[in-house]
Amino acid sequence: MFHPFQIEQFMSENEQAVRFNFSESGVHPLTLGELLEIAGRDPGELLSTSLNYPEVNGLEKLRERIAALYAGAGPDNVLVTVGASEANHLIASTLVEPGDEVVVQKPTYQQLSGNAANRGIAVKTVALVEERGWALDLDELDAAVGPATRVLAVVNPNNPTGHIFTEAEMDAVVRAAERVGAWIVADEVYAGAERERDEPTPSFWGRYDRVIAVNSMSKAYGLPGLRLGWVVAPLDAVPGLWRRHEYATIAASMLSMELATLALSPGVRPKLTARARRLIRHGFDVLAEGLAVHPGVFDVVPPQASAISFVGYRLPIGSVELAERLVAEQSLLVVPGKYFGLDHHFRFSSALPEPYLREGLARVNALVASLA
Repeated sequence: MFHPFQIEQFMSENEQAVRFNFSESGVHPLTLGELLEIAGRDPGELLSTSLNYPEVNGLEKLRERIAALYAGAGPDNVLVTVGASEANHLIASTLVEPGDEVVVQKPTYQQLSGNAANRGIAVKTVALVEERGWALDLDELDAAVGPATRVLAVVNPNNPTGHIFTEAEMDAVVRAAERVGAWIVADEVYAGAERERDEPTPSFWGRYDRVIAVNSMSKAYGLPGLRLGWVVAPLDAVPGLWRRHEYATIAASMLSMELATLALSPGVRPKLTARARRLIRHGFDVLAEGLAVHPGVFDVVPPQASAISFVGYRLPIGSVELAERLVAEQSLLVVPGKYFGLDHHFRFSSALPEPYLREGLARVNALVASLA
């Protein structure tokens, strides 16, 4: 039985038809000109880029720059993919077989678990507890991880809540995986998008010998249109992912790899993450102001990282109907919480230009006024 990717289906069916799109999950994207200006590069230099096939596993310079972000990793630990989406697809295709189980957080981005479910794999969930700031339920974690657990998948910082695991939570995840010999698959696409601190979110890489780290250029770097992601994996795990990568896409594009190599250079990457944090911090302040217009309607745990917030609400309407009415009546798109497994919430992107954000919030409040 095929399980549609409900989040992406809802977005793809609506995002090009609305005036205000708050469904995206990264910071406001850069233009090509802005990236080259930040990097101090002449746009004409791109004209010499060969539009031939690149190295299928990723340009060596790009893999070197990615590996430098992970202590003890080398370029051969890296496989460059078409976004983190392909990375998750490859992992589900490589690591799990019928009879295995995958354990994931709830709420979370369901791409890896959806891919696993479509392969007939049982998926168990472990709650992030809203009343405790979206902290991981450690008792549920211990109960969920058992002999059949093949993959323990985490998204850290979390999508959609923005929660960053504490050291104690990370240690608990490692202990649970070690107990049964499971893989930890760590989606870390929001590392570098911290709202409350400048210190980057630590990676699961290096904490255990069966860790695969996933990241991309889409979220903290503001370059989703490159469709460029990667996995960092133990050397003996890379070939299985690579062989499936050859079936799925062969390779990411040469131009995307060249631009990602530029963006991850030591002189450019810190500027991109600093830009992301500015947008995230100011955007959340504007969001909180907008949500306060109707006291008692909205609740949001301030995200520790990410460009998004998972907003709870008290209205006599489910999250899918709320999102559909926002599209129909306000030409505005959010993601229903039901598609993350938690209704009466919606995911809202706020790391956007302030005038756009304020007008969008005014439209949300206009609908709320009619419902309340």
